[in-house]
Amino acid sequence: MNTPNSDKQQLIIIGNGMVGHHLVEQLVERGATERYHVIVFGEERHLAYDRVHLSEYFSGRDADSLALSTADYYAEHGIELRLAEAVTAIDRDGSEVLTPQGRYRYDRLVLATGSYPFVPPIPGNDRDGCLVYRTLEDLDAIREAAETATTGVVVGGGLLGLEAANALRGLNLDTAVVEFAPRLMPMQVDSEGGELLREKIEALGVQVLTGRATQEIVDGEASRHRMVFQDGKVLETDLIVFSAGIRPRDELARDGGLEMGERGGVVIDDNCLTSDPAILAVGEVALWNNSIFGLVAPGYQMAKAAASTLLEGGMTFGGADMSTKLKLMGVDVGSIGDAHGDRTPGARMYRFLDPIKQQYRKLVVSSDGKRVVGAMLVGDNSVYDTLLQYYANRIDLPEDPAALILPTGGEAAPALGPDALPETATICSCHNVSKGDVCASIDAGAVDLGAVKGATKASTGCGGCAALLKNLVDFELESRGVEVDKSLCEHFAHTRQELYDIVRVEGIKTFGELVKKHGASHTPGLGCDICKPAVASILASCFNEPITDAAHIPLQDTNDTFMANMQKNGTYSVVPRVPGGEITPDKLVVLGQVAQKYELYTKVTGGQRIDLFGARLEDLPAIWGELIEAGFETGHAYGKSLRTVKSCVGSTWCRYGVQDSVGMAIRLEHRYKGLRAPHKIKFGVSGCTRECAEAQSKDIGVIATENGWNLYVCGNGGMRPRHAELFATDLDDEQLYRIIDRFLMFYIRTADRLQRTSVWRENLEGGLDYLKRVILEDSLGIGEELDRQMQTVIDAYECEWANAISDPEKLKRFRSFVNDARPDPDIIYTTERGQLRPA
Repeated sequence: MNTPNSDKQQLIIIGNGMVGHHLVEQLVERGATERYHVIVFGEERHLAYDRVHLSEYFSGRDADSLALSTADYYAEHGIELRLAEAVTAIDRDGSEVLTPQGRYRYDRLVLATGSYPFVPPIPGNDRDGCLVYRTLEDLDAIREAAETATTGVVVGGGLLGLEAANALRGLNLDTAVVEFAPRLMPMQVDSEGGELLREKIEALGVQVLTGRATQEIVDGEASRHRMVFQDGKVLETDLIVFSAGIRPRDELARDGGLEMGERGGVVIDDNCLTSDPAILAVGEVALWNNSIFGLVAPGYQMAKAAASTLLEGGMTFGGADMSTKLKLMGVDVGSIGDAHGDRTPGARMYRFLDPIKQQYRKLVVSSDGKRVVGAMLVGDNSVYDTLLQYYANRIDLPEDPAALILPTGGEAAPALGPDALPETATICSCHNVSKGDVCASIDAGAVDLGAVKGATKASTGCGGCAALLKNLVDFELESRGVEVDKSLCEHFAHTRQELYDIVRVEGIKTFGELVKKHGASHTPGLGCDICKPAVASILASCFNEPITDAAHIPLQDTNDTFMANMQKNGTYSVVPRVPGGEITPDKLVVLGQVAQKYELYTKVTGGQRIDLFGARLEDLPAIWGELIEAGFETGHAYGKSLRTVKSCVGSTWCRYGVQDSVGMAIRLEHRYKGLRAPHKIKFGVSGCTRECAEAQSKDIGVIATENGWNLYVCGNGGMRPRHAELFATDLDDEQLYRIIDRFLMFYIRTADRLQRTSVWRENLEGGLDYLKRVILEDSLGIGEELDRQMQTVIDAYECEWANAISDPEKLKRFRSFVNDARPDPDIIYTTERGQLRPA
């Protein structure tokens, strides 16, 4: 039996998961270690780790990189951490917990035991190769089993089930998902959304079987297992992973005689207290108001409330919003509030389905049409944040609520600025930080974004609120009369836009000259990882000199230094330019020969190019020598520059095409190749309004009409997709070039560093109308100047790889070790579908 510190009460926390660790952080932050000697028991041998990103364990991350803390953190604050020591019983009469190693007395006790995966009571569910998906040990077992398997099945089509399916797919198994309900993710999506989700998942090569109940699992004929369904049909597989939901780990509470819920879970009140006032419970083991909360954010809120209770504070837990924004196997899924509309009397629903772009949006409003009560999104979460603010803060709906989900005319949903949000608006759901909390931290002396983050922890979780938080902080500081420092970094007291103007007007062509004339006097002139690549981009945008020149190479990041994208195993990808996606058979043969010679993995990209992966650093010059000799140029896949111009076959081949989209795409790509910008730029050119090139999801979208070309601007895909907006119609070729020239140069002039055109457009005062006046009407009188700037860049174009391989000094950089010409011995490959990939 341990002997507690006589000066302190002893607090025991059972469970070292995400919520249990967050409780420790809250206690440390509030000074609880002055009052309590804290002992934390963890059943697993690992420190608390990030279960939200558990699937990344299969793509290179290890236990250390997923860990939420270190053993030193616990020791530093005097917290006794006992990993791989499971608590087996609670003796409430003696105020002790029992483990195989001994008995430990407590004054206060917190249950943070979480949950366990539910395995349906199917005969045969305990066969070898029948596993669960919950812990790192589970994932190790799945990886080991996959080494002798070719097929895998996940039982359960909910959130965790699809995560598990993605993991099996990543282990190169032919994967299927079996779900008892009639659709995937039945708690989050309705029948329309479920059907679209099914289509998207099946398009990724995963078989989806819904409405299937497994009756038994027996020996298979061709595979290890045979799953027999209720309708007599069967499915054979080598590996089965159960991910059919969770159940609270409440056996300690039940055996200890605490009040339990009818279906499990230890009952707690608003203070997170159980029926025993000495014992609290938080996270997925806790039942509050007859509800179990299976998300991390509510668990964090419980942890805060429990810490407050232990220190006799006033914070309580009053339930939590279960709205979720997810990306499952690359597919966006969002669910807000009463997404099904079945909990709100008289609820009205708006639906939007785009079967071509595979997007589904559903808006549920109150019976009087004044409030958002729920929403559902599949395939596009771009409007999630706006809808969540309307819902969470009961903000009055616009006159036409459908405008929130309908991409009318390419316009995005009406965004809510910081001034429109009430004090109660949640800014950071991970740490439950409201607008009021942010404002209070500013009133208490936080004078910049970093200080606000430190005071509130906002944007230190998943980071999804970073843009909203920055806008709010800037707005609140300016409204208090505080001048917001928009300096690029500590080395320059200027914004990126100001530095661009300085470089252009003064004709400054090197970083050294710029920092000498305009750098901050109190810092050394070496620069940093913020200003060096930003200035490198500005210099390239203005003068287009080779980035590998001696004056510019110290400014570049790794990808630009070696003019190739570094991959996770230390090799590089090679992407030659294929303008408009058009390529001759002879050039295809060359790419195949190069790939064979250097053992490169080949992949056709979404931008209609061929990507060659796995090139060793020392092989890059030889590879590019052969490609350039065959007529290829660098594709700038590594740079913040024009990437691709995607096209359909247009009027050349298609019976629906009305213009030569391929020819226009090639001309545009050659015109703007090498153009450096604040961020990458993508084009699309479609030969008719059927839009096969997906031009309306690009920074620059061009769509043919019978009268010329329609131009769309400021769209993008990625984590936050945005439809491009119609900018000009029925343009001839020369008009199209001139407008794009001016648009791109104005963007390069005025955008912030690493700012896509879509974000730049959203932050542009005056919006699209202002942009039209500047570009189409030349309201600022800078049109001809923008034309000249673009022509300067076009005239100065030179293939960067052709320049590099012609200079022996530049080639010296291409070796793995400065003092050794041998290749990197740590690069190891394995074979997959007939090609090499990182082991």
